[in-house]
Amino acid sequence: MLQASKQWQWVACQVRNRLLVDLDQDMQLCTPFKLRQLTDSVLTQPNFSLEDAAFYQQVYQYLDGFNIWQPAKLCQIALNATAAKFYLKPMLAKSWFFETYTGAEPSVEAVIKLQSAAQSGEFLIVDHCKEASLCISLSECFKLDENLSLNQFEAIRVLNNRVFPIYNHAQNSKTA
Repeated sequence: MLQASKQWQWVACQVRNRLLVDLDQDMQLCTPFKLRQLTDSVLTQPNFSLEDAAFYQQVYQYLDGFNIWQPAKLCQIALNATAAKFYLKPMLAKSWFFETYTGAEPSVEAVIKLQSAAQSGEFLIVDHCKEASLCISLSECFKLDENLSLNQFEAIRVLNNRVFPIYNHAQNSKTA
């Protein structure tokens, strides 16, 4: 795991019009978040805070438990999730793109599935409240409809009644 450091900084890159994470002189991560989507706090306090580091580590360790992603990808997911959670401006839910979940068991995991008219895909919930969740796409490209799509790690807020569990007990139970 790439350990968070007090040298890490958030950089508002005017050239790319994106938020970057400067990890050291040789390594930067470019997030998908445009500067107009960001709160002013990322500009006034560019240092990677203790709160940022704790959330980054929590996401990394949670996703590592799935044994699906390589360490470099886990780092990338966790850094983008941290940027989305702490530095994106609030956004309205765009649930009309997604089917309503009508199952009996709601998701209890942070990795969930959303189903659009075009496809289903995996998302990570980075911020959750009673009514809606802020999610980032884990798919390379997720088609919302025939005209719009989300690139990997882009964020969208959805009502919680659109969240499908990835696994359910029926799929995991063994029969005699």
